[in-house]
Amino acid sequence: MVDREIILTPEGFQRLKEEVEYLSSVKRDEVAERIRAARDFGDISENSEYDDAKNEQAMLEARIYSLEERLRSAIIIDSDAISTDTVGVGTKVTLQEMKSGDVLQYSIVGSAEADPSAHKLSNESPVGSAIIGHKPGDKVKVNVPQGSKTYKVLAIEKA
Repeated sequence: MVDREIILTPEGFQRLKEEVEYLSSVKRDEVAERIRAARDFGDISENSEYDDAKNEQAMLEARIYSLEERLRSAIIIDSDAISTDTVGVGTKVTLQEMKSGDVLQYSIVGSAEADPSAHKLSNESPVGSAIIGHKPGDKVKVNVPQGSKTYKVLAIEKA
């Protein structure tokens, strides 16, 4: 059961829907075929292939259930309603780290879509939550695992 709201962009919602469709059709069929093949080996009480396939089936069903719950409780960001006046979910923000001068650009997304390696920061991450609501020119101090960093918001645009 989902105990907090899941914020998704329309693209993120579509990706989750596609994953559920893939898991519910292609992957489910593959696992069912593994179970059928394992049964053909004979006695299922001492059949490790059968046990493995049944465990995979249980994990698959749990993943499908989890994704469906996310989709049911998702709040989808309306891209037309995104404001670029302040940093928020659905915006792309350009930051400058004040000490090093490094310029970074991140899209702010809900936690379900976060992928720091793809420059997608969660609105719940240390940097993401600290910069939410700030506008260009603001300096924001952020507590990160390495200590404290100060960023200046340079620009905001729709992601």
